[in-house]
Amino acid sequence: MADKEGVTLSLEEEEEDADVALAYKTPEKKSLREIQELDPGDESLRKYKQALLGAIPAAVDASVPNVQVTRLTLMCEQAPGPITMDLTGDLEGLQGRAFVLKEGVDYRVKVSFKVNREIVCGLRCLHL
Repeated sequence: MADKEGVTLSLEEEEEDADVALAYKTPEKKSLREIQELDPGDESLRKYKQALLGAIPAAVDASVPNVQVTRLTLMCEQAPGPITMDLTGDLEGLQGRAFVLKEGVDYRVKVSFKVNREIVCGLRCLHL
């Protein structure tokens, strides 16, 4: 396999690179409230966190998932326009709506989502 400079790496070097990438340890999980309450004496840091994280909601609805997928859009240059599926409403209506993608056609998928409660790290998309 070639790296960014075009130099071919051996299998052992690739395994070492993979081990280095796996050496990253994620920090312990903290809630938004815990993050906001860190360093209470530093006013500039408090304002920075407020700008990045926003206001902490007073009441959190536990029935709502932390990540909600709101819209799925298929974009293809051969199609007359993007195909957008709204996933916030009635999903039964989407079952009757069919579209055809020909084999070998290049397309892109755009997933729009909303994060409700906590910071999300490492979202994965399984595409079948």
